[in-house]
Amino acid sequence: MPIQRRHLLGASLATLGLAHTSAFAQAWPARAVHLIAPYGAGGSNDILTRLLGEALAPRIGQSLVIENKAGAGTRIANEYVARAAPDGHTVLHAAAPIAIGAALYPKLPYDVKTDFIPVLSTAIAPLFLIVNADAPYKTVAEFIAYGKASDKGLTFGSPGAGSAPHLTAELLMRAAGTKGIVVQFRGDAPAYTELLAGRIDATLTAISTALPHIQAGKLRVLGVANEERTPLYPQAPSLRESGLPTVVGYGWYGLMVPAGTPAAIVQKLNADTNAVLADPEMRKKVEAVGLQVRGGTSAEFATFIDSEIRKWTQVIQAANIKPE
Repeated sequence: MPIQRRHLLGASLATLGLAHTSAFAQAWPARAVHLIAPYGAGGSNDILTRLLGEALAPRIGQSLVIENKAGAGTRIANEYVARAAPDGHTVLHAAAPIAIGAALYPKLPYDVKTDFIPVLSTAIAPLFLIVNADAPYKTVAEFIAYGKASDKGLTFGSPGAGSAPHLTAELLMRAAGTKGIVVQFRGDAPAYTELLAGRIDATLTAISTALPHIQAGKLRVLGVANEERTPLYPQAPSLRESGLPTVVGYGWYGLMVPAGTPAAIVQKLNADTNAVLADPEMRKKVEAVGLQVRGGTSAEFATFIDSEIRKWTQVIQAANIKPE
């Protein structure tokens, strides 16, 4: 075949491919879209999922049905979406454990990198370093100095083994060069009980749950494990600016679809969701539940997930953390 004809044929096939992909986007959604939340009703992921569903419905011209598939550290919901038809009608509102699980479990019924397409990051749940207000340390530097001077090191409370607060506490101790222990509790409430009683030194937690104790003068915020300060509580310095440049850890949420979903559908879902998240009223609603709006491109979210898996793999191996 002459080179010119070959080029023309290749161009024609590419045009047909683009038209086919575009047709997918124009036909989507053909029915209700199921938005899968990996947690039960009432939590921040569920609330954000419902806010997104309500705001996206008029944009896509179909209802969004919220399904809560809780359990197994989000693995039930993750597997359900990984096995769903790649037609854009089943969307996972993924959470940080999808990346932590990839680092923690040697074998999963899905592969985070090959069974999903990241659409965009929706929000993060910043983790604040909280201590008892009567503690002798008032800054991150003083907190670290206390840990280095103590025979037992630092004691952190965590809402569960392998959670973002647990791993971030491990990351903090290693970055600070202190020894210590992370005590595992069943949720934030018992960790607060121990912190208020002075039986543990600190916890890493959402500002929304700690705020009543902070306002009552019983707890103190030393910093936040974000890349930078957060509008949720701007007076708290980031741990980076407090001398711990590598300590970044938080809960996070984002939309993902099954691998094989047409690119045009991913692009439309990304564009519509970014538009929703940019709305000032939506931002206020999201921040009211202790979350910080994100947004961005599919490629940025994919890069972020890869970095999370690498980071937590290193922490899990260094701390010799085993799945429960």
